[in-house]
Amino acid sequence: MPDWDLLLTDARLATLRNGARDYGVIEDAAIGIQDGVLSWLGPRAALPAVRAKETRSLANRWVTPALIDCHTHLVFAGDRAGEFEQRLRGASYADIARAGGGIMATVRATRAATADELFASALARARALLADGVATLEIKSGYGLELESEMKSLEVARRIATVTGQTIRTTLLAAHAVPPEFSGDADRYIELICEQWLPAIAARRLADAVDAYCETIAFSSAQIATLFARARQLGLPVKLHADQLSDGNGAALAAEFSALSADHLEYTSATGVQAMRAAGTTAVLLPGAYVSLQETQLPPIAALRKAGVPMAVATDCNPGTSPLLSLRTAMALASRVFGLTAEESLAAATRNAARALGLADRGTLEPGKRADLAIWNIDHPRELSYWLGADPLASLLIAGQDASLRRS
Repeated sequence: MPDWDLLLTDARLATLRNGARDYGVIEDAAIGIQDGVLSWLGPRAALPAVRAKETRSLANRWVTPALIDCHTHLVFAGDRAGEFEQRLRGASYADIARAGGGIMATVRATRAATADELFASALARARALLADGVATLEIKSGYGLELESEMKSLEVARRIATVTGQTIRTTLLAAHAVPPEFSGDADRYIELICEQWLPAIAARRLADAVDAYCETIAFSSAQIATLFARARQLGLPVKLHADQLSDGNGAALAAEFSALSADHLEYTSATGVQAMRAAGTTAVLLPGAYVSLQETQLPPIAALRKAGVPMAVATDCNPGTSPLLSLRTAMALASRVFGLTAEESLAAATRNAARALGLADRGTLEPGKRADLAIWNIDHPRELSYWLGADPLASLLIAGQDASLRRS
């Protein structure tokens, strides 16, 4: 007779198993958890004889995998609400960046902030995502653009997990913009990252992956290829901000280096989609940035779907182009603006988001997976993309333990 730490009964499950139809639903279900892992799940009528330290009835609530936010820039100082107003008056993102705003405005504020100041503001944002059902999130650096500031941001990101219990995956995004110290000499900046920063950060295990911004206002494909080759030498997987404002062949470049993900993709070509399919690279859709920038060029959703490229959805939480603190809102926007079905949007924030982070131990409800569970006060999983502004989360388990959903 198995011994479990926790037995959940009277549940309705949306397992999101790969290949399952209609959310992989199991009605009148039970879940067994041992050592933070799903030991058993299935119809309650098939529940084996067990001993459980604790048994809870979920009163017919729905259970899904906990949500996963696979693309955020959560660690930064200040805000850029003034730029938001400028864009509403007609200024473009590129215009603002060339005038000294954009990313560089946040870089100046972030460099000036202490680690404790950055931690306090980032923790509040992480707690907002926690209360939205997010148990795993990625946090990028990229607002320091100097070694000490980039390390400070990554260390702050790691520290969040010690308070919230969330899994934090950190990504080095030093190639986010060319810092003022290297104005006009992006090649030398990339060389510095490759020769000095990457080895130092890899030695301290501060980053789980390396990202870059491939765009005319940022870095060329050749510069990023140099960076990615060095990252792979050091055993770090890569991902890419690709084809957001123009078709820079970013998706194909990401695929060339077997990237975990290519993100944004508004201008990705058919060639880029096929390259992602062949490489197994996940497409990360960021509707918050699309809406905030008032874009009109949609990502190639139909082509991605037809090619079988897994599609994830993330908040892209950042101060300039996606001040979004709700992954469920990102899911709702992905359905309303990009045309994802409600089931695709939920899979995009669970199963496919886990894939985008290289995490095979979560994202679906299956025996052997990590017991990260979101428990919802809803009548059907489609409501997670349907409601705007609702607060349906009843409780959240992270590795089988109750998460504190306090926002402060």
